[in-house]
Amino acid sequence: MTLPRRACVLLSLALAGTALVPAVADAKLGDRAPLKKGMRGHDVRVLQDYLTKAGFDTDVDGRFGPGTRSSVRAFERATSLRPDGVMSASDIAALRRAVESGQTRSASVPATGEATIGPDGKAIPPADAPEPVKAIIAAANRIEGKPYKYGGGHGKWEDTGYDCSGSVSYALHGAGLLEDALPSGAFTKWGEPGKGTWVTIYANAGHMFMVVAGLRFDTSARRSVGGRWTTQQRSSRGYTVRHPAGL
Repeated sequence: MTLPRRACVLLSLALAGTALVPAVADAKLGDRAPLKKGMRGHDVRVLQDYLTKAGFDTDVDGRFGPGTRSSVRAFERATSLRPDGVMSASDIAALRRAVESGQTRSASVPATGEATIGPDGKAIPPADAPEPVKAIIAAANRIEGKPYKYGGGHGKWEDTGYDCSGSVSYALHGAGLLEDALPSGAFTKWGEPGKGTWVTIYANAGHMFMVVAGLRFDTSARRSVGGRWTTQQRSSRGYTVRHPAGL
């Protein structure tokens, strides 16, 4: 069967486009530069792996979400690149050089305003964080690897495990911001309304978590990352948003 001339032209253009644009599933890191929030594919997964190897802990899921963007910005700041959260071709080249030369920052102080996660799963506060924020992170790090335990942290501060509200209570108590552990429902009225500059608490009657210097501290994160700290954010739908006064 002979195709009409118009159909042949359209088919030729389509085939040419297919040859020029790599499939997302097979794209290599650098093929689709710039990489930015909302993109998915193998190249994003490789980017996340490189960021983690460079010392900027990132979930390797092939999706360029808020957590990956935060890691990209931290890497850009650390290497004096424009901190726009977008991986340009030159940014990717710089990341490759850092990983291949072994110039990692896994044990160094993270970029201004954003905490990072070290290879031990503990959070590293930014150098410019207020002392209460550093104290919250230090306290949270002490129980980071403890298992989930319903009611844990409510009968005594030093416990064998902690639930969601017990974990957040422990961290806030370590910074002198809370005298007694509170259940998650009580946090819907604690502190000040809305998001904080450094610390934001999300609570409802059944669960709660907090975000400190850009990192989520949440018992539910243990199922995916093995600890309470994660760069991956979650929906705030259904939660009351509060923050410690002044933070």
